[in-house]
Amino acid sequence: MHTLSEENYLKCIYRLWQDKGQKITPTAIAESLGNNPASVVDMIRKLTEKQLINYDKKKGVELTAQGQKDATLIVRRHRLWEVFLLEKLGYHWDEIHDIAEEMEHIKDATLADRLDKFLGFPEYDPHGDPIPKANGKMAKRSSITLADLKAGGHCRVAAVKDTTSSFLQYLQKLDISIGTKIQLIEKIPFDGSLVISIDGGEHKTVSSKFGESVLIDM
Repeated sequence: MHTLSEENYLKCIYRLWQDKGQKITPTAIAESLGNNPASVVDMIRKLTEKQLINYDKKKGVELTAQGQKDATLIVRRHRLWEVFLLEKLGYHWDEIHDIAEEMEHIKDATLADRLDKFLGFPEYDPHGDPIPKANGKMAKRSSITLADLKAGGHCRVAAVKDTTSSFLQYLQKLDISIGTKIQLIEKIPFDGSLVISIDGGEHKTVSSKFGESVLIDM
């Protein structure tokens, strides 16, 4: 049995590994969670003692087989709850993350499987992230961002890397959601801004940070 804090760390490490696939440092964990570096070092020690992670200064933090299994289950519960909150309770996609953060820690052994069945076994959550199956397998997630697209290219929004309320509300304001078609009209060399057309509409200019936060399918 893990504490709520331990589960949050496992999920954070899992996401950093999934997003970057690179060395995960205590500093990266601290920045992701907004925690004090000293408390991160203390938690790394605790999770290492529980054989949930391995830590080496050269290799960084890595989940053990058990740690990955536990982290995957936490992520599975979180993403299923997001689908439930959006589809069944009518929450907006900028509201569901924080609520799911609380609900993911419910530890009933069969709840995730029952929820999965009730929802019709969804493959992706409302933000485009793949939902792990009961066996740990899941659909592939795009790793190409809008910023990677060449000028003149066409794409569809597959997922969002930034799930903060402010970013999701900005997407809503632009009328962008999962599946929206976008054409990259121009990349502005001065600051990396992107001129885009949304579903064939008028041109809009967005920041390079915006482009790096939107995952696409070609």
